[in-house]
Amino acid sequence: MADNSKTEDTASDSLEAAKNATNKKEKLADQVMQNPQVLAALQERLDNTSLTPSSYIETFPKAVIRRIDALKKLQVKCAHIEAKFYEEVHDLERKYAALYQPLFDKRREFINGEAEPTDAEAEWHSENEDEEKLAGDLKNAVVIDEKAEETNVKGIPDFWFTIFRNVDMLSELVQEYDEPILKHLQDIKVKFSEPGQPMSFSLEFHFGPNDYFSNSVLTKTYKMKSEPDKTDPFSFEGPEIVDCEGCTIDWKKGKNVTVKTIKKKQKHKGRGTVRTITKQVPNDSFFNFFSPIKVSGDGESLDEDSEFTLAADFEIGHFFRERIVPRAVLYFTGEAIEDDDNFEEDEEGEEEFISILS
Repeated sequence: MADNSKTEDTASDSLEAAKNATNKKEKLADQVMQNPQVLAALQERLDNTSLTPSSYIETFPKAVIRRIDALKKLQVKCAHIEAKFYEEVHDLERKYAALYQPLFDKRREFINGEAEPTDAEAEWHSENEDEEKLAGDLKNAVVIDEKAEETNVKGIPDFWFTIFRNVDMLSELVQEYDEPILKHLQDIKVKFSEPGQPMSFSLEFHFGPNDYFSNSVLTKTYKMKSEPDKTDPFSFEGPEIVDCEGCTIDWKKGKNVTVKTIKKKQKHKGRGTVRTITKQVPNDSFFNFFSPIKVSGDGESLDEDSEFTLAADFEIGHFFRERIVPRAVLYFTGEAIEDDDNFEEDEEGEEEFISILS
């Protein structure tokens, strides 16, 4: 009995000691959690974990990280397949450009008065009733001398120049002294690189005879890249313009609008005599479009202003290719511009809606 009583006392003492130890730990934990420095350190760690995905990934076991690396390798292979897809898209664009060309040739003929549309070709019914009513009102209100019209008006006057005026991206580049030259612009064409050649496209600006330069065609070629960057393959989102090349404009004497002549007075240090010298300096003009900034082949980076200018140049080239050349008549009438404005308004409205929800 004595032995049993002793055993029970020992067990009771052990249990009491365990309870006391637990109580001490809980009190210590409470004291620690009440320490502002400890709380700040814990909060910082939690913030870093929630804001930085990489820090979260680093907490995984090596076996999981190894599997993630395997997924990244698969992603690189996907990027290369995507690059191949865009190469085939480029081939399709070239194929269909050849199908569009007869229509664009017909467009050029109508614009420049080289041919007249037949009644069937000119038959058009507007879906906009207000537009039809306005056209009818104008027809009734204005007396047209058809004979004079036939004699004086050829094709569609100032077709491409009007597009330049209508499109903000282009009108910002056009100076007053560029306008008489652009009125001689007869056509703009897009040419795609041939199969087997590096991906690129060229813009051809066809001009009629004029008093400014002897070229009949001015060209601008945009070189493209459609493959993942070896140093950053995950940034690949499709073809991108990486460089462009213009052409030499053969300006007639005294007609180069891309330069201006200024006069400067120089004083001789010794004799004190003054002489006047003239020098040519660059001048703002749309025709600087054909003398773009060159991307350095040795990897040397451009300054911020040059990078901005080059990016704007790439955007303009892309806009000519994707929008203006395929839909020229709609930019002439302004309908495409209204569509673009409506699309931008829809995007703004969507952003507003999302911000309200959030």
